[in-house]
Amino acid sequence: MYTDSLIKIKNAIQARKKIVKLKFSRMDKAIIDVLERHGFVGSSEVKGRSSKRFVFVNLKARRPIDGLKFISKPSVRRYFGYREIRKVKGGHGVLLLSTPQGIITGEEARKEKVGGEALFEIW
Repeated sequence: MYTDSLIKIKNAIQARKKIVKLKFSRMDKAIIDVLERHGFVGSSEVKGRSSKRFVFVNLKARRPIDGLKFISKPSVRRYFGYREIRKVKGGHGVLLLSTPQGIITGEEARKEKVGGEALFEIW
């Protein structure tokens, strides 16, 4: 689940690790790719066979992870239309949504006029 992966990344950054090893899932990889584009993590690489694949994430980042807020939880799912999406921390953070187009940020969702499940905010 992406929540475990994000907490592992945040804890590894605070412990000043250089690389973190995560179990592979397509959703986790999509989220890591978005975080990589926005500079919260460095490069990522998938290694291993199909049954035992791992994602190795380089934690050398341009931006530190100061905070993380999960919006949707397994017990309560939160869905936003594109008109309801607001900036995170005055534009300094990123909101990630799960949409029919895949995992995208709040800004991209507003531009494409698509809504979806709000996963988390990171700043």
